[in-house]
Amino acid sequence: MMAAIIIGFLLMLAGYLPITKGLILGTLFSVLNFVLIGETLPLRLGRTKGRTFFISLGSILFRYALLAIPLFLAVKFEQFNLFAAVGGLFAVQLIILADHLFALLLSPQRKQIF
Repeated sequence: MMAAIIIGFLLMLAGYLPITKGLILGTLFSVLNFVLIGETLPLRLGRTKGRTFFISLGSILFRYALLAIPLFLAVKFEQFNLFAAVGGLFAVQLIILADHLFALLLSPQRKQIF
């Protein structure tokens, strides 16, 4: 989220306000999606197989509907840039992946590749 705010601030200073709004909008909904993933995990523990399936399916469908909101807003209103909103939706995943790769590459205990 901090990266999106900093990038958005720099884009805003450069005069790209719709891109800034799209990026922040997509990132906010992406963060909300990850929070909901974490909050619904305990609901699946200790349940029957069928009930766990329906809880998981409902959670996925709700989160997909939630992720569709910034896309709908970006298509409907010109004040949000669609491509920036899509980038914002993937921002959290990309930061997690980048963090993992940097930790793997910079780890003093990593195995020798060659």
